[in-house]
Amino acid sequence: MFVYEKKLQYPVKIATPNPKLAAVIISQYGGPDGELGASMRYLSQRFSMPYAELKGLLTDIGTEEQQRRTE
Repeated sequence: MFVYEKKLQYPVKIATPNPKLAAVIISQYGGPDGELGASMRYLSQRFSMPYAELKGLLTDIGTEEQQRRTE
């Protein structure tokens, strides 16, 4: 048994979106072995997960992986 608490490690505040910077960051991840690929695998696996609690966990792991790599 485990306790799952949905909480971000760091607060995220985006004042102004910057599409050009986003394009540069995404290009740094690229490829099937890149960090974005790992994050997307977590996020895509959540759709075949039969347990609702673990779907949320996979979603959060995928988004944290992606966020951590951009810092």
